[in-house]
Amino acid sequence: MPKVVFTHAVNDPAHWASKHSERVEAFKSWGTNVVDYLSPDGGTTVALTVDVHDMAGMQAALASPEVAEAKKAHGVIEPVTMFVEH
Repeated sequence: MPKVVFTHAVNDPAHWASKHSERVEAFKSWGTNVVDYLSPDGGTTVALTVDVHDMAGMQAALASPEVAEAKKAHGVIEPVTMFVEH
């Protein structure tokens, strides 16, 4: 099961962090062990890691209107960069 790392900027890191349980719920059909990372200097770039057991499911979910709405609600600023454990 590969670990996937996502990085992106956010409008408000504290607000984004407060939405962790929503991310866990949204990702549970394709991933587990969702971990959020904030910059220690208070910057607006954040990261999260997910253990992905269904890569196709992840790709479909990330392209969905529901995830697009969640990104807006969480203050995500595009682009989102993704790294896959190799």
